[in-house]
Amino acid sequence: MKDSFSKFGVRDRDFTFFLIMVVLIGLGQSVDNSVFNNFLKDQFDFGVMQRTLLELPRELPGLLVFIFTGLLFVLGDVRMAALANLAAAVGMFLLGIIPNNIFAMLLVVFIYSSGQHLFMPLFSTISMSFAQEGQLGRRLGQMNAVMNLSLVLSSAGLWALFHILQINYMVSFTIGAIAFAGAAVFLILMNKKRMPLQTNRFVFRKEYGLYYWLNVLHGARKQIFITFAPWVLVDVFKQKVATMVLLFFIIACLGIIVKPLIGRLIDHIGEKLILTGEAVILFVLCLGYAFAADLFPGTVAVVVVAVCYILDMSLDAVSMARTTYVKKIAVCDDDVSPTLSMGVSLDHVVSMIIPLLGGSIWIMAGSGGYKYVFLGGAVIALLNFFSARRIFINVRK
Repeated sequence: MKDSFSKFGVRDRDFTFFLIMVVLIGLGQSVDNSVFNNFLKDQFDFGVMQRTLLELPRELPGLLVFIFTGLLFVLGDVRMAALANLAAAVGMFLLGIIPNNIFAMLLVVFIYSSGQHLFMPLFSTISMSFAQEGQLGRRLGQMNAVMNLSLVLSSAGLWALFHILQINYMVSFTIGAIAFAGAAVFLILMNKKRMPLQTNRFVFRKEYGLYYWLNVLHGARKQIFITFAPWVLVDVFKQKVATMVLLFFIIACLGIIVKPLIGRLIDHIGEKLILTGEAVILFVLCLGYAFAADLFPGTVAVVVVAVCYILDMSLDAVSMARTTYVKKIAVCDDDVSPTLSMGVSLDHVVSMIIPLLGGSIWIMAGSGGYKYVFLGGAVIALLNFFSARRIFINVRK
């Protein structure tokens, strides 16, 4: 165990607490990612339009992240992260006990999502505070690998609980809530002065224009895959919760290898090549989602779409490249955290529009409407490719 910790460069109690926090976050997120879509289908009988409309309250907190961080900046990144996980814990616990009332569910989803979105940029800034010079990507990759190891174990446990013991949604959401609450506790135990207090509440600079644009494109790309990719499996290909948990288990296993690898590649070949490579792969995956049912027989088509989903979710690690890009071009260190928060907010401006647009296209085009949604995703991937090619113009050495 000591050797394992030294591999990650553990030299103080704060990092130990942070590692434990990451493990607990992995457990909480495994509940969300594995269970939530089937929960909506089974408990509320959601169709594709209801699922897309849910993205408004679910993604609204992401739009408000820069406001949340601006109002709470006096707490510092560590305490703010603790508050974020506490909100996620409350929201997830309530999700398991609320009655089948759509308005109550929307409110609870908003609370949970507020905690999750507030934590997103803070996780990156705190992780990078433990990095040595020139190893930002490596450190982010390591932290994400630890989280994925937790996801692997958690997904295996959830699969067993659903498949063998047949637990209900209340039990699974309670498990996730306890994990998020535990994460908040370990963040509170960290030295609050580890991260210097921010002096800038809000940051919006022309120097970060390309980063903002890349986040807008990422918001469009991300929401297509988060909303519609699993929904294709659940609604079009009729896959059950046990299958979705199994897929997430596979994704988590791959992440243990893929995320540290991408982190190291970011340090060695740079953000430009990483982000352009991601765009090319996403273009191919979009075509796979769109045409698998036309090119292959039923069972094979399900496997092809499932493989696309696995690869797509694994590529989420490329988000680290945008994070390290900001760190490298930052005019001053105080800009990093609020700029990442602004990026999340701009990301979610698009995230709130895409589900409505995509859901409308899906419904108006009939049974094969999902194909047009993913063809739109292919166009976004092309835009991302050409935009990422401009990164070398903006990086500050």
